Amino acid sequence: MLARRLDSELEELVDKKESMAMRPTLIENSITAPREFVASAVRCGLKKTGEDLAIIYSQRPAVAAAVFTTNIVQAAPILVSRAHLKNARHRAILVNSGGANACTGEPGYADAKRSAELVASRLGCDPEEILIASTGVIGVRLDMTKIEAGIREATNNLNRDNGSRVAEAIMTTDTRPKRSFRRLRLGRREVVIAGVAKGAGMIHPNMATLLSFITTDAAISKRALKTALKRAVEKSFNRISVDGDTSTNDTLAIMANGAAENPLISSTASKDFGIFERSLTEVATELAIEVARDGEGARKLVTIEIRRAPSLKAAELIAKAIATSPLVKTAVAGEDANWGRILAAAGRSGARFDPSKVDICIGDLKVAQRGTGLRFDEGRARKILSSNEITILFDMRQGNNSLTGWTCDMTEGYIRINADYRS
Repeated sequence: MLARRLDSELEELVDKKESMAMRPTLIENSITAPREFVASAVRCGLKKTGEDLAIIYSQRPAVAAAVFTTNIVQAAPILVSRAHLKNARHRAILVNSGGANACTGEPGYADAKRSAELVASRLGCDPEEILIASTGVIGVRLDMTKIEAGIREATNNLNRDNGSRVAEAIMTTDTRPKRSFRRLRLGRREVVIAGVAKGAGMIHPNMATLLSFITTDAAISKRALKTALKRAVEKSFNRISVDGDTSTNDTLAIMANGAAENPLISSTASKDFGIFERSLTEVATELAIEVARDGEGARKLVTIEIRRAPSLKAAELIAKAIATSPLVKTAVAGEDANWGRILAAAGRSGARFDPSKVDICIGDLKVAQRGTGLRFDEGRARKILSSNEITILFDMRQGNNSLTGWTCDMTEGYIRINADYRS
């Protein structure tokens, strides 16, 4: 028995030593933190200032999954990426800011195809192994001379250190880069998941509107990866809203290259799949919350908790109605505890419920009980609403379903940004 225990301990020590030898220095919160991913971000002149084109490249073939906007008006990069996603293997993601390449007709579609071909020729792979994404003004063709120059420069400068610059290169009206990172263990191997996102305006649930890219060195099948991504999105990006508008360009893509050499995850019923899905959901949720926090002109992040709803669908409808209500969002901006707007928004959500059972709290202050307003300290309410993070609790008291969503306040800054977006 002692011999078996010593053998086991020795095996674990060898595994740990091999893992340490294999593991590169992790760049926290970088899209290149997972093994064998490199990236580059360059300025090619599409935006007035800053880097505006990036490439994320897996040094070994990867599997990929993605979700796209539900808007029926879809940009050329989405059409190309949807087709390329059918390929069994992928190597890179090309993304530009400073131009959406949406509503640009056949010439815009040809530009998107050409962009993928240029990256593929530089990296020595097939165009179908390239996913592409764009963000910026709708209805204007990309300057392909600038795109081609940017691709040449970016492919010449792919390395792990440049991964931290990708989040900045994809920004438009964002005020800060958005990154997330997780380490986990699958079997005896350490696995890394890292992600970036952009988004501040035209943000609404059902995969709208943002760009997000996630890399992982996990070994996982394409089918299992697709399932994990879909489930993660439902609990994260599909539960945020800034303004209720849905983009033409939303793309969330993930590449998994297996460099961690963990046992392949192929069954969605396996323990390792559950561990991977939870960590992926955490990364996606962190990115989604940062998008909501950085809403155009926003000063406050608003968390909406729906409790004891009669169904999950009812909870979703009510959370979306509250999150997109201009009256609720402006009341939060003005630090006015106008709880009636919250209940009214829920009432027009399409959910069937009994309003006479509903309790509402702003922070830890109960402002309504059983559908009726309470006397409360207005000064305390204003102090709660003066915080940069606020929670609205909508306790329905008529079921066992709960859900959390995120939004932001709406200020004059939102109008100012969007009134002159093109100029």
